[in-house]
Amino acid sequence: MKKFLVLFLAFSFALSACLPAFAQDPAPQQQPSADDAAKQKAELEKNAYRLLEQVIDEAQSLRLPDNRLRVQINAADLLWDHNQERARSLFAQASDSVNEMARSNAPVQNNQRGIPQDRRAFALRQELVLAAARHDAPLAYQLLAATKTPVQNPVTDARDPRQQFNAEDNLEQQLLSRIASIDPKFAAQNAEQMMDKGQFPRSLGEVINQLYKQDPEAAAKLADKTVKRIQAANLLSNNDASSLAQQLVSSGPRLPANTSTATDTKPSTSRGPLLDLSPYTDLLSSIIDAALKATPQAQTAQRAQQQRGPGGGIANRGLNQAQPNAPAQPTDAQIEQNNARRLLTGLQSSLPSIDQYLPARANAVRQKLTELGIAPDPNRQNLVQAMMSMQQGTATAESLVQAAATAPAQLQPRLYQQAAARAIDEGNTDRARQIANEHLQPTARDAIMQRIDFREMAKKAEGMRLDEIRQTVARLTSDSDKIALLLQLANDLHKDNPKAELQLLDEARQVVSHRAANYDQFEDQLRVARAFSAVDTSRSFEVIEPGIIQLNELLSAAAVLSGFEVNVFRDGEMTMSNQGGGGGGLTATVSRYGQELASLARSDFGRAETLAGRFQFSESRIMARMAIVQGALGAQPNQPNMGFRNLGFLPMGRPN
Repeated sequence: MKKFLVLFLAFSFALSACLPAFAQDPAPQQQPSADDAAKQKAELEKNAYRLLEQVIDEAQSLRLPDNRLRVQINAADLLWDHNQERARSLFAQASDSVNEMARSNAPVQNNQRGIPQDRRAFALRQELVLAAARHDAPLAYQLLAATKTPVQNPVTDARDPRQQFNAEDNLEQQLLSRIASIDPKFAAQNAEQMMDKGQFPRSLGEVINQLYKQDPEAAAKLADKTVKRIQAANLLSNNDASSLAQQLVSSGPRLPANTSTATDTKPSTSRGPLLDLSPYTDLLSSIIDAALKATPQAQTAQRAQQQRGPGGGIANRGLNQAQPNAPAQPTDAQIEQNNARRLLTGLQSSLPSIDQYLPARANAVRQKLTELGIAPDPNRQNLVQAMMSMQQGTATAESLVQAAATAPAQLQPRLYQQAAARAIDEGNTDRARQIANEHLQPTARDAIMQRIDFREMAKKAEGMRLDEIRQTVARLTSDSDKIALLLQLANDLHKDNPKAELQLLDEARQVVSHRAANYDQFEDQLRVARAFSAVDTSRSFEVIEPGIIQLNELLSAAAVLSGFEVNVFRDGEMTMSNQGGGGGGLTATVSRYGQELASLARSDFGRAETLAGRFQFSESRIMARMAIVQGALGAQPNQPNMGFRNLGFLPMGRPN
């Protein structure tokens, strides 16, 4: 306690702890006029494009081809709306660079997941194609074809060894999903081509959904063709076809707007129904046909044994000399039965639709569910709705508690913890404390209790003396906890008492005013800088600058130790992505500083640019500057991109 008080001596002199409460000094900020805002935006974009040109020029000196490639891809992406011709040229250069990397690393072998061993080339090709797809679908497919390399040794699907996973097919499906919202007609053409090759892309539902918004007639035709292709496949042996079939029926049929249905009992989805009633019932009937072939486990085991030869080997399949320690490959019968049970289980959520549109088949489905011990779960609907509401941020504490009570045991801890957290957000700390005490394990319970303490402390922040807050902070054992409390208190005072908020932020700044001893402490410094940005950006820069100086020292040390203790550098150059580079926390922390500078650049572009220039290594400098450009232009970084990683930090409840 004594050491802590000494640390704040100078601060205490200015802010006498004897004050009964924080002084009120609201300072409302005036919003710029529309004309001024437009001028500020134009100036920001002008500076951003100027800095981007500087980044492109500086990147020419980079030695690692993957570093240069990432700059080319991101620069092309950012330049598209400003200078499309230049952007296309950069995409073309990146395509040539990808091919050069592929040639220099040939022959490329695939690992056990079907991904080339040189993950850098694989990831960069993906970045290139998907970045182009944000702007021009035909260009993306041209780049996909131009950078294609032979795929060797595709591997089998774990659920069905006969279904092979191919990295090329996977990228093509990602591309189809990306362009569905940009150019649905073009996406539909490519989806049909994939089906003509016997593929059933998992993003076909999204293509149909987006196409309905642009051309309902074309969407209906594509949906009808998709159903016919699925029906022509064997749903018990083709996982892709059966998965797509379940996806298409999960949201029910498309009906006229004035038609009332009984399907309102099904879970709500982010997109509407995809099939008109006739193809919907046809496909649902096909799923039922396949699902009703499911048999109890004992019958399946007996049928599988009949297919096995002496010694347990699979008869007449050339597998008698399998390695003794290798897992037994499932037989055709086992694979088909597994898929039949999966289809049957999925029909539980479609029972209301079956009752309404295929009533003659409803009893057979229910009898088969009972026969296999897959009785309809009345709680499943509540659980599905609870999980979806969690994702959408609309769940209440009580709805989560109800869902947790009937959820599988492995999901209950997560649901109860979410319920307690939601109760805190709702302002009901008593209910949160009750949930934590009754349902959570010690570690999770302690975390909730700490949040409750912070929230209750924040409620009375205005009436507290500064010395009381200091005493409470001093009792906390870690700097991160101290920062969390101070920032929470400051945030709660943001609207009504900005002067008190600034005082608490200065307290937080004192806590982090030392060299970081680990990456968490770097993150604490950035959290304080972010909080300052809402009240005094100059102090944000002051908090950030020492961290950049320390990062330069760490990078210099990493360069010396490269190959011995750390692998941040490759061939004498820092890798600008964690993918295959081994940069780990150091590279990610450089990226985080770039993100914070990008946020601050909206208020003071010149100072943010100056601080980015303080990075001594050109690689880290480029990363920071590229982040500033992206932030100024309002662009979302590609994933994976420039080593950026979302660490889940939010600016204490306020927007950026």
